[in-house]
Amino acid sequence: MIDAAKAEYDRIMNLPPDTGMFIVKPANTWSYEASLRPIPQMLYDELWYEGELCILFADTNTGKSILAVQIADSISRGVPIEGFTMTAAAQPVIYFDFELFDKQFELRYSADYQQHYTFADKLLRAEIDPDMCVPDGYDCMEDYLHDSIATTVMTTGARVLIIDNITYLRQETEKAKDALPLMKHLKELKKRYGLSILALAHTPKRDASKPLNRNDLQGSKMLMTFCDSSFCIGESATDRTLRYLKQIKTRAKEFRYHERNVALCRIEKPHNFLRFTLTGFGEEGEHLRDSEDRDREWLVRECKRLAEECPLLTQRDIAMELGISVSSVNKYLHM
Repeated sequence: MIDAAKAEYDRIMNLPPDTGMFIVKPANTWSYEASLRPIPQMLYDELWYEGELCILFADTNTGKSILAVQIADSISRGVPIEGFTMTAAAQPVIYFDFELFDKQFELRYSADYQQHYTFADKLLRAEIDPDMCVPDGYDCMEDYLHDSIATTVMTTGARVLIIDNITYLRQETEKAKDALPLMKHLKELKKRYGLSILALAHTPKRDASKPLNRNDLQGSKMLMTFCDSSFCIGESATDRTLRYLKQIKTRAKEFRYHERNVALCRIEKPHNFLRFTLTGFGEEGEHLRDSEDRDREWLVRECKRLAEECPLLTQRDIAMELGISVSSVNKYLHM
């Protein structure tokens, strides 16, 4: 028995390092080799660490780009965002902006186009060349875009890559089969160049009375499977100027910003820099839309739909159809 166990041990120890598509090593070897590399440091508190492919997702107009630029500015300076921890040193950041054109960007980071904010030299911004044509040798624009991102990273020496947003890289990210090549490409970029990547993504239309979760990410199954970490931005139903940050996935530590401890922030522009300002912490449930509000919105839509599609219906007919009072129908039709 002992001899057999020893023989099996020797066999495993002498396995070739490359076994087909796998790299096989003893667990102790993996642990030792990993110990020779630096410990990943916090880029944005416990929400995003060095070496991670992180996805930040939220609904439209909730401030994804605002927060992403703020994070980029923080990393390029090596200065943490107030209220959050950052242990990483300053490093070059490349921000691929597929959302704003230059004048929109200027307005956000100036006082009405005057007194412009001064970014660190380590922060670079890139946008699509409007005169760009896909050169010969590429089957589609997406392939050329992927190669251009890799070339830009290599030539600039960037260590941090922020993509705003990934729907531009592949138009059908809500379908798992289309999201898979995109995530493989980002993982390959991360490994090849030793990058930390933050990718912004949208949420499809969702029920605002329910807590945010991984299923609210567009193309959630494949994107969430391949990313290392993820967090999201929610809009408070009690105050339209208030946002909250919630952790969705982490591999580094235990969840800190969970449903009972979301980070509450306001979007402010005290002078020439549009930013998220931390105001405190709270429970997500306190900022969700009441289910009664959701039902009322549905009734308003149904009243207007019935009145438009069936003009011969009286308000009493609509009330009977929906099981509400005539006065409610009258009120909803005028909202």
